[in-house]
Amino acid sequence: MKWLFDLFWPPRPPLVADATIRDVAAIARLHGASFRRGWSDGEIEGMLLDRNVLAHRAMIGRNLAGFIISRMAADEAEILSVAVAESYRGRAIARTLLRHHLGRLAGLGIQSVFLEVDEGNVSALRLYRRAGFVEVGRRAAYYPKDG
Repeated sequence: MKWLFDLFWPPRPPLVADATIRDVAAIARLHGASFRRGWSDGEIEGMLLDRNVLAHRAMIGRNLAGFIISRMAADEAEILSVAVAESYRGRAIARTLLRHHLGRLAGLGIQSVFLEVDEGNVSALRLYRRAGFVEVGRRAAYYPKDG
């Protein structure tokens, strides 16, 4: 029945915009739900106030569907975090966020973008490969294993 519903009422595309201080609590909640060690409101706020950080959010209605945050230095940037709320996964939100974010980084003169990915995160690896990222190195034991 879901396919019929989606045929007549397709899912709304996300609205991607700059993340602001008003988004701190929602981003911190989503980060905490997405990663082993979530960032606090204070950590998120500090990043959003840093002029060397670029952050975007994807909204569906009034709900935070996802976010992406990068830190810039000279003509390079590092993607610090990308997360999509579980209820919105599988709807190309991460791809939409990444495309928008990389476009803004390029517009700011960024020539190279780096990121760390857990080798077990198959969906993230697929996303980044499709976006043109290539592996340039590995850090042994960078991500802790459950144990």
